[in-house]
Amino acid sequence: MKYRKLGNSDLEISVIGHGTWLMGNDFFGEVDEAEAIKALQASIDVGVNFIDTAAGYGLDGESEKTVGKAIAGRRDKVVVATKTGVLRPFGAYVKSLDPGVMRAELEISLQRLGTDYIDLYFIHWPDNNSSLETALETMVEFKKEGKIRAIGVSNFSIEEMQKAVDIADISAVQPPLSMLNRSSIENGILPFCIKNGVGTTTYGSLGGGILAGRAEELPIEGKELRGVFYGYYAEPMLSKCRELLTYLGKVADARGVSIAEVSINWALAQEGVTTTLIGSETPEKALQNAKAADWELSKDELNGIEAEYKRIMG
Repeated sequence: MKYRKLGNSDLEISVIGHGTWLMGNDFFGEVDEAEAIKALQASIDVGVNFIDTAAGYGLDGESEKTVGKAIAGRRDKVVVATKTGVLRPFGAYVKSLDPGVMRAELEISLQRLGTDYIDLYFIHWPDNNSSLETALETMVEFKKEGKIRAIGVSNFSIEEMQKAVDIADISAVQPPLSMLNRSSIENGILPFCIKNGVGTTTYGSLGGGILAGRAEELPIEGKELRGVFYGYYAEPMLSKCRELLTYLGKVADARGVSIAEVSINWALAQEGVTTTLIGSETPEKALQNAKAADWELSKDELNGIEAEYKRIMG
């Protein structure tokens, strides 16, 4: 496993991070908690030390609760990130950066995770009904109290990130990044992080699973809601993704690796990326994903992928 320093913090995190949105068990289809715990522990056993969760993943903090069970007895081996600012009353998603609510959220997250400090605490989303400046100052207070070690933000604009740098000296930003979603490069998020020495923990490298080779149409129903967030599981993108996967399969076969490893490696090759988050619901998938840290795509392979992407996507 490879490790990189996270921005201006003293945290050294694995280039492969274990994302746990699916552990909320209300978005990525039915997920078996016992298997999900085994998957996270399998990641830890092969050197993955960065675990990312959020209070808003699942009803009543289900992801945080599951992570807490998985890291029990292993707390000293992991760097834990979670998030504030998104509440789930009666299942709805509600943004709130009221300082009192943030304080209550922090204490509840600590309890769920079974720890007395959080390594990296993110503001999950800006809240137009609350003062961003006050919210960032509240995060600074948490850090001074020793409740959190580093501050991060997610889903912020460039202007909002600048405020976060100025007020809270943030260590990390969490943007989306994959072959299919390059918005964080195109909108200046990654360039901003490079310029300001801010680390990045990117998510969505596998596009919800499609860039692991799962090019199938997904229904939007019950707990299977990936199609709401990722626009790749319906036409016309689905056929284009299948064509791209055919090429990625050739790259993978020549390397003797999985398509998922190729997709993960593409994200890690982008300038400014500290780590990329990958969700795994089984130990087998967790171990396969972790292997992506053992090798790197060559310049020729990256150029070939880029040329094929542009040809297919236009």
